[in-house]
Amino acid sequence: MVPRSFVVTRTRQDTRDTATLWLTAMDGAPLAFEPGQFTMLQAYGVGEVPVSISGDPADDGVLQHTIRDVGSVSHALATAETGARLGVRGPFGVGWDVGTARGRDVVIVAGGIGLAPLRPAVLEICANRAAYGEVTLLYGARTPAERLFTDELPRWAAEHGVAVHVTVDRSDDSWRGPVGLVTGLVDRVVFRPELATVLVCGPEVMMRHTAAAFLDRGVAPADVRVSMERNMKCGIGLCGHCQLRELFICQDGPVLGYGLVASLLTQAEL
Repeated sequence: MVPRSFVVTRTRQDTRDTATLWLTAMDGAPLAFEPGQFTMLQAYGVGEVPVSISGDPADDGVLQHTIRDVGSVSHALATAETGARLGVRGPFGVGWDVGTARGRDVVIVAGGIGLAPLRPAVLEICANRAAYGEVTLLYGARTPAERLFTDELPRWAAEHGVAVHVTVDRSDDSWRGPVGLVTGLVDRVVFRPELATVLVCGPEVMMRHTAAAFLDRGVAPADVRVSMERNMKCGIGLCGHCQLRELFICQDGPVLGYGLVASLLTQAEL
């Protein structure tokens, strides 16, 4: 429960309401993490919120968070300036476990800011690209201006052989790509259903429909992994805010097999 002090060493405004922070521990000690894990990130005097780590797992000296400005705490974090001090607890939770997908085809599906928690998994796969089969990224954003990591998407395709498909909900004059929901891209994916691992992060309704689309193509429910965010407050399974029946998302997740949570996601008020 005791946070470590980190200093903001760099900031970047990604979109109108989303920013990325680079943090370094003031005690100099590294913070190793697995792709898909999160920290409890604290703006001193304001509060703390769970934020998935969006940085490179190979670089444990720098902690990277991509934050959407949606409330008082996230506003304080997203607008933090270089030199600001923040508190960090963690990392917490179960990640994407991409090592178990070696030798398999991997399909990564992101909706909106859901690409941020998936970015560490993409980076780990790219760093060990020969260990995986076909790798595909499907990414959906609300508008072209709200896309994240636009400089990296073409590099992942050109340098690491990742098949990248991007769609937007609403187009503008600058956009020449697909328009529509990210689930509409599923039919474009080339993969072996019996040897496919699917990683999905985005709004809950998007994750349900995406999982259903891959199940229809023959992927086993256990091979579809989704990342849940459910009002996490303590990060260590004490407060109960993130409980989903018998599951505590902060400890049992946030990444969970779809076969485990499919029936729970359809129950109102659970």
